[in-house]
Parts: sequence; C-alpha cells; structure tokens
Amino acid sequence: MESEESVLARGDVDIVGAGLKLVVEGETVCGDPIPLSAGIHSFPFQLGLPLGVPSTFLGKHGWVQYFCRAAIKEESGLVHKNQQVFIVMSPIDLNLEPPALAEPFHCEVEHKLGMSCISSGPVLCRLKLDRGGFVPGESIGIWATINNRSKVTIKRTTASLTETIHYLSKNKVVNTEVRELCRVSRGKVRPADSDDWKNEQLVVPPLPPSNLRGCHLIAIQYNVMFTVKPDSLEKEVKLQLPITLASYPYRNADGTLRKKRGAHYPNTLPMMRTPSVGAADTKTAA
Repeated sequence: MESEESVLARGDVDIVGAGLKLVVEGETVCGDPIPLSAGIHSFPFQLGLPLGVPSTFLGKHGWVQYFCRAAIKEESGLVHKNQQVFIVMSPIDLNLEPPALAEPFHCEVEHKLGMSCISSGPVLCRLKLDRGGFVPGESIGIWATINNRSKVTIKRTTASLTETIHYLSKNKVVNTEVRELCRVSRGKVRPADSDDWKNEQLVVPPLPPSNLRGCHLIAIQYNVMFTVKPDSLEKEVKLQLPITLASYPYRNADGTLRKKRGAHYPNTLPMMRTPSVGAADTKTAA
C-alpha cells in the first residue's frame, strides 16, 4: 500500500512524487509476502503530509491531485489495484498576510468615448472594494461610480470575479486560462447621467488559494474586473483590482472570527472543478 503525491503540467511533464511503503499484515519486514486468509482485512494507517504542499487544483491544462493507492496480489499472480482521491487545502491565513489586504482597494479611470473630431466629454469610473483579502464563502463588497459625460450611451456595467491560470514548463508560460466565476450587472447609463453601485455583492465560490503556493508549475491570480460596455462599436472600458484568496479568514484581536455578514465557509474544496460563467484560453509559444 502506498501514498503518493503527483503534480503534472502539460508540455514537458514534470512529476514531483513522495512515496512511502507501508508494512501491513500479510507481509514480513523483509518484504516477503504472507498469504492472507479468506475474509475482510483492515489496515488502518496515518501519514502526515509534508509542510508546504499545494492545495488540490483541477485545471484544463494541468492539475494538483492527491490519492492513496492500494494493490493486492493473488497467488496466481493477478494484481488488483484501487485508489482513492482525497482533498488537500493549503493553510493560507489572511491574518499572516500583508495588513494592506484588510484595507479598502481603490482605482479609477477616465476614458473618452466617441469620435475625436466630435466634442464629447469623458466617462469617469471609480471602483472600490471593501478589502483585498477573502476566503471562499465570503462576499466581495463593491462600490462604484460611473459618470457619463460623453455623448454615447453606456449599455451596461458589470463586475466579475475572474481566475487567471498560468501553466509553466521550464520557467516559461505555455498556456494561460482565464475564467469568469461570477458576475453582477447593472443597466444603461445615458449621456449626462450617472450610476452608483453601493455594496453590490460577489460571492466567492470554493476555490484554491491564490498563487497555488508550493507548486512551481501552476500560478493562479484572482481579480475583480469592472467593465463599462458602450452602446456602440467603442471598446469596453475595464478596471482591474487583484485580490488574494486564502483558506483562513480574518480574526479579531481576541481571536474570535471576524465573520462577514452572510458568509458560509465551505469545509473543503469541491471534488469537481468550480463551473465558470465564461472562459477564454490563450496559448504562448514555448
């Protein structure tokens, strides 16, 4: 019976493995097999995980997966094998991250819409998040102000949580995957009008922590993207604020949980990949 850890990347496949042979009933210390009698045999065991192993991750071009394998051999030589997948959550604690993540995040942009030969004012967009660090199950609070001084109607504004995954081989990015995980939208903003977002909520689904610490083949970045979509052929105006996802939430000075209203913290990561509401892939030549 063995316990194995494997990390694979597409392209040049790199495998990092840690195996341990367990001595069980039916086998001598020297490894000589001893036949097992008919019936049910149980072999309880415990195996501590090495410090710093990355969280379980399932991606389109690579994954980090943990499993235990077992094999039993009949006297005829026939071998029966089985394996069981288990989930690992890397202990990333927001309380040990830079204090700036607990503060509000801001950004703003001013952009002109319409033809340059036609006098038209800019679209001013300001974006604020309640903070920069979160854990799955919490909500991201969004405040935004859109001031449309142009002569072009804004069709809609959208805030979304995106996941950008870089797959690396030999220290080069060979694949990039961008997924939109959740979004919230508002309607039109006509010329000379404005719109205010006040504490709109994006709920963070069960996801592995940022950067996938402990894995040098896959890098994960989470962002809140705010998009202003003009009702014309103009390009979208986008604002991007990076956020950090961890596995342990903020605590108060007395050690009590600083729980956000409406938060529902998952006990583990899902066995299947969190579905996206939109996706795009790009490939970079090695």
